[in-house]
Amino acid sequence: MRLAILGTRGVPPRYGGFETFAAELGTRLVQRGHDVFVYCRDAAGEERWNGIRRIVLPAIRHKYLETVSHSFLSAIDALRRDLDAVLVCNAANAFVLPLLRAARIRAAINVDGIERRRRKWNFLGRAVYAAGETLSVVFADRLVADAEVIAEYYRARYAVQPDVIPYGADFPDEPDSDILDALGIRPRDYILYVSRFEPENNPLEVVLSYEKCGTKTPLVMVGEGRYAPDLVRELSSHAGDRMLFPGALYGADYRTLQRNALIYIQATEVGGTHPALIEAMASGGCVLVHDTPENREVGGDAVGYFRLRPAETLSGMLWEWLADSEMREAMRERARRRAGECYRWDVVTDAYERLLANPGYEKRHGWGR
Repeated sequence: MRLAILGTRGVPPRYGGFETFAAELGTRLVQRGHDVFVYCRDAAGEERWNGIRRIVLPAIRHKYLETVSHSFLSAIDALRRDLDAVLVCNAANAFVLPLLRAARIRAAINVDGIERRRRKWNFLGRAVYAAGETLSVVFADRLVADAEVIAEYYRARYAVQPDVIPYGADFPDEPDSDILDALGIRPRDYILYVSRFEPENNPLEVVLSYEKCGTKTPLVMVGEGRYAPDLVRELSSHAGDRMLFPGALYGADYRTLQRNALIYIQATEVGGTHPALIEAMASGGCVLVHDTPENREVGGDAVGYFRLRPAETLSGMLWEWLADSEMREAMRERARRRAGECYRWDVVTDAYERLLANPGYEKRHGWGR
């Protein structure tokens, strides 16, 4: 098949979960003999990456316009590529679906989480995502949710039956990079947080809970906040010998930090299956996660759960887990096992390969065709 993935920043992955998704899925589809195009915003790099054809197009560099401007140009370009199917990422990009439908290009959309609930969006941003949900339901040939909690939201609100396909979390067999030496930390002697620095990912709450805990074990805060400068400034004011802010890290450096962390913290409150969470589990991580329905679906009994509101419990749990090495090792084994059973990229690729080969035009809901 000739397939395209649009709505991400592109490959190689240097931003977030959708970029990792495009890279992992696209690479495996190429290995299975498919011709895969991924639309990219960064001109740096070769024309091909891991066999994927990179199509670089411009975007308006603005918090509210960058994604939609790039996706619009990507959809226009897709019209001339003789594609068998297009996979659109993020409900905010659903406005391109009527264009693809008019051109008779089969299209599926991964809607991600319930994005309009993110605190960073103003009224207009939330309205765009609400409209994106409706457009996804009406115009996509297949609607994909990465977690059952998200699928249930669409069933209840729109009377549709999404396909539920999570992400994978396979780690390559590789030596560690030199990132631990570069940061001045030791294996199994630091706490790790990985997420974009945005309000709904609660980086400041993690920092304050860590300080309240009073441990001398360093905290490594991996991420950046391109569109949250005030939050980044406040976080930076806490930096010191025990609190490190190395920026956004990818590839071998990121995986080395995951494999060697004493405890991993996931504090997101919006979204479905978070790639960093299942990757922490797959690496044999001892994982503490914010108690949300989506995170409970992913973590099961293989992780620990904390609250941030109305009462904060992270500091107490950190102190408890740091003091109990036997419990940490038991949780590591549970997490590794659950990730291996539930989050494998070969299984994910199987599901998307079937879906994109036959998105289907049958009436899947009351909107009709």
